[in-house]
Amino acid sequence: MAPPLKLYLIRHGIAEERQPHLPDQQRALTAKGRQKTQKVAQRLQTLGIHFDDLQTSPLVRAHQTAEILQHQGLVPRIHVSDLLSPDGNWPDWLQWLQDWRNPGLTHLALVGHEPNLSTWAEILVWGQPRQQLVVKKAGMIGLLLPEHHNPVGQSTLFWLTAPKLLF
Repeated sequence: MAPPLKLYLIRHGIAEERQPHLPDQQRALTAKGRQKTQKVAQRLQTLGIHFDDLQTSPLVRAHQTAEILQHQGLVPRIHVSDLLSPDGNWPDWLQWLQDWRNPGLTHLALVGHEPNLSTWAEILVWGQPRQQLVVKKAGMIGLLLPEHHNPVGQSTLFWLTAPKLLF
């Protein structure tokens, strides 16, 4: 049996506003977004949080957020996953998670977008979306996934915080 998994769902930091000439995939973090994300990463480090693996959406703002977390020493490497893009597919991601689970890895971080992150957290905790959770930009949800292989409706929420509460 695999040990319980701590899953951290992290929303990208504040990004450039939508603009007609700028594709959504290319929107980068703003200076304020970088600064706030860096403060969150520093606080996570002081709390002793680390990740065995970090998967990120391929969109620029999410990848930049992941790089900040990596540069702060919270994770050794970053992997890009199309499943974490805004049009990511829940069943495909859940299958990926089942395949990914490894007894030696107990802390997984995903950097992505709303409403995917909160919806996926709700499905893991309650078995269905309830539209009750919201992940603020540079915010995080922490879930403890059970040892068995079907975490849907069986996971426990242990962390939900807006970034301003971390600094």
